[in-house]
Amino acid sequence: MRPPEAAENAGRGVHSPGRATIEQRHLRTDRWWVPQLATALGLLAFIGYSTWRAFFGVHTAYAAPYVSPFYSPCLAANCPAMNGGADWALFGSWWRLSPALIVLIFPLGFRLTCYYYRKAYYRSFWNSPPACAVAEPHAKYSGETKFPLILQNIHRYFFYFAIVVAGILTYDAVLGFRDAQGHWGHMGLGTLVLLVNIVLIWAYTASCHSCRHIVGGRLRHFSKHPVRYKLWTWVGKLNARHMQLAWASLISVGVADLYVYLLASGAFTDPRFF
Repeated sequence: MRPPEAAENAGRGVHSPGRATIEQRHLRTDRWWVPQLATALGLLAFIGYSTWRAFFGVHTAYAAPYVSPFYSPCLAANCPAMNGGADWALFGSWWRLSPALIVLIFPLGFRLTCYYYRKAYYRSFWNSPPACAVAEPHAKYSGETKFPLILQNIHRYFFYFAIVVAGILTYDAVLGFRDAQGHWGHMGLGTLVLLVNIVLIWAYTASCHSCRHIVGGRLRHFSKHPVRYKLWTWVGKLNARHMQLAWASLISVGVADLYVYLLASGAFTDPRFF
C-alpha cells in the first residue's frame, strides 16, 4: 500500500509535493506550440463548416446523382429527394430538425472518441498536456475514469457504427456512376470525389486501434491463425498512419460535401468524363 502522504498528494499534477521542483514550465527551445495551434485551427474550421452544413444544408444535400456524406443515409422524412440513395425515413414528419443531425451522431462519436483525436484536442484545447515535456496547468488529473471522459471507452462500439456508415457511403459512391437521369455507365468529377472520399474513410476506419484489436489483438498464437495474422499485419501498417488518415479523411468528407453543395446551388455543372 502507498503511504498516506502519497495518497494525499496523488493527482495534484506535476507541481505536487514529492515531485522534482522545476521552476521552468518547460526546457524546450523549439516551437512546440505550432502543431497544437494548427490542430486547433483545423478542427475549429471543420466544426464551423460542418455545423453550418448540418443545420442549413438540407436543400443542397443532393445533386443528381451525388449525395452529401453529411446527409446519407436519409433517416428523416424531411430529406430531399435522394433519387435511389439510401432513403430509409425512420423518423417521420414529426422530426423538424435537420436530418443530418441524426446521421452525424455516429461518425462524430467515432472520431470524438478516436485515440488520435483524443490526443489532438486534449493538447490543443485542454492543455492536458500541451506537449511532450511541457507541464500541464491542471492541478488534478483523473484521466478517463470520471464522467464525461469515461465515455471515451465506448469507442469500440462506435467503430461498429462507423463500419455501417462507411458501407452506406460506399453505396453512394457506386451510385455516382450514373447520370442525372439514373442511367448507369457514366462518370463525372463528382464520382472521383466520392470515390477518393470513401477510400480514405475506409482506410481511416480500418487503421483504428479497435479494428486492430478485433482482428488479432486477442490471439495467443498467430501461427494457428494465419489469415487473421495477415489481416493484423495489414491493419498494423495502416495504424502507423492513423493520424495522417484521420486528417485526410476529415478533409475529404468536407470536400465531398462542398462539391455536392456547389453543384446543388448551381455554382457549376459537374464535368462528365463519359
